[in-house]
Amino acid sequence: MAKTSQSLRRAALLASAVAVLGSLTACGTAHRTETASRQLSATGGATRCHTSELRASVGRTDPGAGQRNLPVVLTNVSSRSCTLHGHPGAAFVDASGRRLGPDPERTPDAPATVTLAPGESAWAGLRYASPEVSGARAATPAALLVTPPDERESLRVRWTAGEVPVGGNAASVYLTALAAGSGP
Repeated sequence: MAKTSQSLRRAALLASAVAVLGSLTACGTAHRTETASRQLSATGGATRCHTSELRASVGRTDPGAGQRNLPVVLTNVSSRSCTLHGHPGAAFVDASGRRLGPDPERTPDAPATVTLAPGESAWAGLRYASPEVSGARAATPAALLVTPPDERESLRVRWTAGEVPVGGNAASVYLTALAAGSGP
């Protein structure tokens, strides 16, 4: 009889453990579902912006202390809300599409997710030392290619801001993470 009693006790403990694990799993699933629902409602159910849904532009040059600063703006031209997260890609090109100098370096700032309703914009700061001050080898691009985060296709923006550094010790060009709005 002692063996039967011990077997029943083990079976009861096993059943209790399974019940506890089942309820914990259900709680975890409910929490994950609730978290996902909150994230979707926070972005209005928006998904990532695609290149075809955006227009790129470059804002006015803001010179200062031997530097040039320009906002690179991505505007949602679609009929739905979408999100951008991180740094855009960028490259200076000549009239034939050949790259001029290295691609801009990404700044280490922490990226945030920006939700764009139709017609809204996000911007990233493009900055570099003025070539005439830094002594870097310079060229005047025909365009700036702007690639939205997580996309492969670029948007071409006519470049009107003059020379950019393309070589030498002071040739670094920097690009910040995207933020809501159209510039500082």
